[in-house]
Amino acid sequence: MSLVAVPQAPPAEAAPTPASAPAPASAQASAQAAPRAAAAPLTKVLVFSKTAGFRHSSIPAGIAAVQRLGAANGFTVTATENAGGFTAANLAQYQAVIWLSTTGDVLNAAQQTAFESYVASGGGYVGVHAASDTEYDWPWYGGLVGAYFASHPATQPATVKVEDRASASTSHLPQRWTRTDEWYNYRANPRAAVKVLASLDEASYTGGTMGDHPITWCQDYRGGRSWYTGLGHTEESYADPAFTTMLLGGIQTAARAKAADCRPETGYTPLFDGSRASLDKWRQAGAGSFSLADGTLSSVGGMGLLWYPVTPFANYSLKADWMMPGDDNGGVFIGFPDPQGDPWKPVDLGHEIQIDASDGDPTRTTGSVYSFRAPDTAARAAALNPPGTWNSYEIAVHGRHVEIFLNGVKINDYTSTRDIALGHIGLQNDGAGLDINYRDVRIKQDGAQTTDLARGRPVTVTSVEPGSTHVGANAVDGDSTTRWGSAYADPQSITVDLGGVRTLQQVRLNWETAHASAYTVQTSADNATWRTVGTVTAGNGGLDEIAVSGTGRYVRVQGTTRATQYGYSLWDLNVFGTTQ
Repeated sequence: MSLVAVPQAPPAEAAPTPASAPAPASAQASAQAAPRAAAAPLTKVLVFSKTAGFRHSSIPAGIAAVQRLGAANGFTVTATENAGGFTAANLAQYQAVIWLSTTGDVLNAAQQTAFESYVASGGGYVGVHAASDTEYDWPWYGGLVGAYFASHPATQPATVKVEDRASASTSHLPQRWTRTDEWYNYRANPRAAVKVLASLDEASYTGGTMGDHPITWCQDYRGGRSWYTGLGHTEESYADPAFTTMLLGGIQTAARAKAADCRPETGYTPLFDGSRASLDKWRQAGAGSFSLADGTLSSVGGMGLLWYPVTPFANYSLKADWMMPGDDNGGVFIGFPDPQGDPWKPVDLGHEIQIDASDGDPTRTTGSVYSFRAPDTAARAAALNPPGTWNSYEIAVHGRHVEIFLNGVKINDYTSTRDIALGHIGLQNDGAGLDINYRDVRIKQDGAQTTDLARGRPVTVTSVEPGSTHVGANAVDGDSTTRWGSAYADPQSITVDLGGVRTLQQVRLNWETAHASAYTVQTSADNATWRTVGTVTAGNGGLDEIAVSGTGRYVRVQGTTRATQYGYSLWDLNVFGTTQ
């Protein structure tokens, strides 16, 4: 965009065409007071392209593109540059107003007030490209668009990083999308206040000044919904199916014709980010598998579970995007121990947050805590996108309390009787023909993050199996194919120094065949005075997960009775907790 002003003929004062007659006062009041229902069919939008500064030559192409989208998707498009149409009565007929590369001060005070009322009543705002180069002296508008334009380099190719691949406006795009446009820098980074859908890789072009550089976003704003993209400078953009599909999704999002979670999202750690490297950290339990293509996991056969073994989690918000192509079945599992290859253990010991379009039992449909608690079906109906489109779960777990959000709307609240406060998470592949796709699994823990405090820490042992390489460090190296083995005598112990006093939650012992039938787990702040936090008198090997509480720097496993003629042998010693 050039900053040279181009004169524009003043618009006529007639109302936009087509336009309806003013609504009765009672209808106007109702339209302003009652927010539009979520996921209402899209029927009518207004394209507003008045400019009081630089005028983009792509505006006619943009109007024509929106008109084509309307004709193909069943909604009427009114195009105008007449700000006189910004009255409460006239705006009430539209589900969204598209500000198409507007520039400068385009509304007077009364028109601004009418538009504020329209948004407060649930109206949608779509901002395209130079919509952020508009109304600098109207702070309310600055909040609505999300960020004001600052500068731009020359038009050039760049790589767009698609951050949200569940949104109706970006789900069709690849994770990295290279295109040519005029790339805006903004006066402030909007990320803290908006849901960023896509950002720019500033290493892929010259002239970016923001570092973290959002370029497309949405937000719920003062009763309405806003969607903005900095793309759309070039005329060619409006003939590009990838861009126009994004624009259609943005219109549908702003108009609430598509459910969307537009809450800001910060502080999440990716568990699966679409890459093979992140998938390699997961493990399959049971039958079937998942394929990976275009950053998307697709279930294959079953019944099985893809689960995250790196660490269990406590007090967290888990988000996962999912799509079922038809009448399919799957789910997100929470709060279960290491399944040791058995996909039924998470069913019996954790909880499944169900994905199923049509099960007759409401406790087994989408949004339910499977077989335990049905969702709020009215809230779910308003928030759910249909099969073939993407949805997003947020599952908040605090102790045994579970809250489920679908596309940003709370649909379930359940307090479990099971011990789910600390556990693993997983994705179900239910069976052949029951296809589920997943993207972008991420988590945010409250306060300090639960980690394996023992990983790679110094270890002391009372003995090592004679003539072997089964040293104590093998138990904390993160490799389940190496082990510590002791001498063939009782008692024996292994002690790990966590490097400082830590808050402890769980000790996990993965025994080799030569296991302990009796042992204690102890903690100490000084390696001298010990507190027993767990006692086992009839151990049967395999995996033991012992809940602990309190603090300690040292953790000791003291074997008192061997189960075999051999020594004590551990594949893994994990101590889960926080550094605070």
